[in-house]
Amino acid sequence: MSGMEIERKFLVRDSSYKQQARSSSHIRQGYICSGHGRTVRVRLRDDEAFLTIKGPSLDGGLSRYEFETAIDMNEAVQLMQLCEPGIIDKTRYLVDCGTHTFEVDEFHGDNDGLVIAEVELQSADEPYQKPDFIGDEVTGDHRYYNSHLRRNPYCLWRPTPSPSPREGS
Repeated sequence: MSGMEIERKFLVRDSSYKQQARSSSHIRQGYICSGHGRTVRVRLRDDEAFLTIKGPSLDGGLSRYEFETAIDMNEAVQLMQLCEPGIIDKTRYLVDCGTHTFEVDEFHGDNDGLVIAEVELQSADEPYQKPDFIGDEVTGDHRYYNSHLRRNPYCLWRPTPSPSPREGS
């Protein structure tokens, strides 16, 4: 598969997507290289493996060129050894809404607690219906790119609680 990928990303406000999902899969992915908006990714999804190359976005993160091809699982496992530090580990749920499918990624490990939904579109102005669990849009916010999350995981974003004041001070 290759061509322009047009997608919108959203934060997810509750776990109702789990009951609405028609399927789910476990994904582990690493990045052979990433920078300047370009990535070369190895993905293991259940019993399948893929090599994906993505180009930079020229429209604020809404679209970018993507090339993806299936590869042998053994080759993918070997390629994972070449990846930059930080593996993305997540469960992907597929939720149908109207004529679109939302991919809801529930992250694990250092990104535990982060849940993002994406919807792929045929054009930037294509109308789509949003499920109730959809929250704020984060399209184009690089913090939510998987390649960024492997370097700057969600666990580092959370503010540390301030120490409680001592009694009697």
